[in-house]
Amino acid sequence: MLIYKILRRPEWDAFRAAGETAGAPVDLADGFVHFSTATQVAETAAKWFASESDLVLVAFDADRLGDALKWEPSRGGALFPHLYRKLALSEVVWDKSLPLGAAGHIFPEGVI
Repeated sequence: MLIYKILRRPEWDAFRAAGETAGAPVDLADGFVHFSTATQVAETAAKWFASESDLVLVAFDADRLGDALKWEPSRGGALFPHLYRKLALSEVVWDKSLPLGAAGHIFPEGVI
């Protein structure tokens, strides 16, 4: 199952340069890397990135992230994937731009 991380372009660039990341500022503050499933990611984008246009949607295979990936209740009691370790660039399945359109973010085909 693919899970998704939304990163701002500078965060993505830093991840690519370093080969690993502990996540965005919210991840650092919370002590884990926040992810969303395909059914959650559009709401995540609308809630936390509503006016941001230079975003990158990064896909990861949940099964490959190991025991440090925990499914925990968040918005409305839904289970969200949280990773309690750094992410390695080698774990990225794919990355795609997540532009902002007139009606919200435009997701790659097949994601939502």
